[in-house]
Amino acid sequence: MNFRNFQVPYQISEQYATKVAYFSMEFAIHQPLKIYSGGLGFLAGSHLRSAYELQQNMIGIGILWKYGYYDQTRNQDQTLQPVWLEKNYHFLEDTGIVFQINIHETPVWIKAWYLNPKTFNSAPLFLLSTDLPENDYVSQTITHRLYDANVSTKVAQFILLGVGGAKLLEELNFNPDVYHLNEAHGISAAFYLLTNKYKSVELLKQHLVFTTHTPEEAGNEKHDIYLCQKMSYFCGLSIDEVKRLTGLEDDQFNHSLVALRFARKANSVSQLHGLVSNKMWSKYTGICPIASITNAQNFTYWADEPLYRHLDANNDWGIDDRKQYLKKRAFETVADQTGKLFDTNVLTIVWARRLAGYKRADLITHDIERFEKIVNNKKYPVQIIWAGKPYPADYPAISQFNELVYLSKKYKNVSVLIGYELLLSRRLKQGADLWLNNPRVPREASGTSGITAAMNGAVNFSTDDGWIPEFAKQGINSFVVPKADYDNMNTHEQDQYDLYKIYDMLENQIIPLYYEDKDAWRKLVKNGMNDVRVQFNSNRMAHEYYEIMYKK
Repeated sequence: MNFRNFQVPYQISEQYATKVAYFSMEFAIHQPLKIYSGGLGFLAGSHLRSAYELQQNMIGIGILWKYGYYDQTRNQDQTLQPVWLEKNYHFLEDTGIVFQINIHETPVWIKAWYLNPKTFNSAPLFLLSTDLPENDYVSQTITHRLYDANVSTKVAQFILLGVGGAKLLEELNFNPDVYHLNEAHGISAAFYLLTNKYKSVELLKQHLVFTTHTPEEAGNEKHDIYLCQKMSYFCGLSIDEVKRLTGLEDDQFNHSLVALRFARKANSVSQLHGLVSNKMWSKYTGICPIASITNAQNFTYWADEPLYRHLDANNDWGIDDRKQYLKKRAFETVADQTGKLFDTNVLTIVWARRLAGYKRADLITHDIERFEKIVNNKKYPVQIIWAGKPYPADYPAISQFNELVYLSKKYKNVSVLIGYELLLSRRLKQGADLWLNNPRVPREASGTSGITAAMNGAVNFSTDDGWIPEFAKQGINSFVVPKADYDNMNTHEQDQYDLYKIYDMLENQIIPLYYEDKDAWRKLVKNGMNDVRVQFNSNRMAHEYYEIMYKK
């Protein structure tokens, strides 16, 4: 293949002819390619899969992380032990493209690798690496660990994605109509394009769009502007020029704020997140319009095909039989990791996603008497599984994970699993009867794990946040904690309100329904499967990006 005059190597659909370069720090394309941490990567992977299915003229730009995010292993007492193991990907193609950019006022060599669309049925993906013998060791480590905890290394990674990605597009002679930043990690591309291509913010704006996933201003990346300049972030522009162009007034470089000022249009990732984002950024001048495109997941990749075949044939026995098989297969992983034998006839509750404080993984354990009342109930037994990767330097989240491990040792029907990547995610969604999701409202911008859970016959039980308000029909396709006046509650009050609503709904509504009315439960499952498969298929999302974001 000629990578020097690159074209998307399949027939492009006429309605998706606009050339798009999609920048993301992580892509969860398939289990063998471990270059992702969590939801942002799951979203980006589904987006590229749908771009391929819809024959869109899009390519992905990412980074080839030598050690991935990290591998989740255990200490002797079963607690979390992060390790970093070298990954080798023989299915990636060597483009032969090697070039230099400046990082920390030093030329750094970059090599581009290629994931062919046919390998995993995704749009073309180019991955950048600095792990080359031509570079000094410090430069080689830029692409070692996703979201490195060292600040200078993280800024260097942002430069690599943005500046390196923009320069790669020149090497490819791809010349996109639209540069799409999935989160603000790659906004350094704007400075490269300003100094080397467009020469003005007005021209740049015609080609740049931005997706924000963060519903809190404090959660958006900020770095010292002088550190950024020293790291060569601004492609030769002075601090005064950067402040003039970006409108920044202090010495903190706010990546998302600059992206919102440089883009012609931005989007949130759910309707609720759109309201939150517009309110959050309204105090700043020069912000581009923020539309809403609700996140989704790729149906072809995630949905259990036999379950849907039985659903479409109105074969209730087939649905029940398939779900039993899926639970049995998932429980083999539980037994392998924990030595606990779960029962396919028992209601199985799963909480599994990235561990972060606001997601409240351990919420249902906060009142241990109520928790034990549920897990020790002989009439209506339950099984509970937790899984998820905390950020390896997020010590409160790691402590939360470890406390759940200690707790789980007391019960034969409670387990905590490690290795929450694409494959385990799929297995747990297939094995779940009830998918528990309890973030603090409105801190979950979208949250898509429940989408793929519904695609595998699990019923969602969630606080009313992220994508849930657009999907949930209480008692019809899901269960939702009714909203309180959260704005006038402190964090403790909100946690207490949600906690006891969850207990009450589990004890009085959800668990009895599972055991006493199998037909009604199956109806919930079927409604969820039907309601999720079109509106929350990423083909809809990928189409909306072309219609809402990419058209001028």
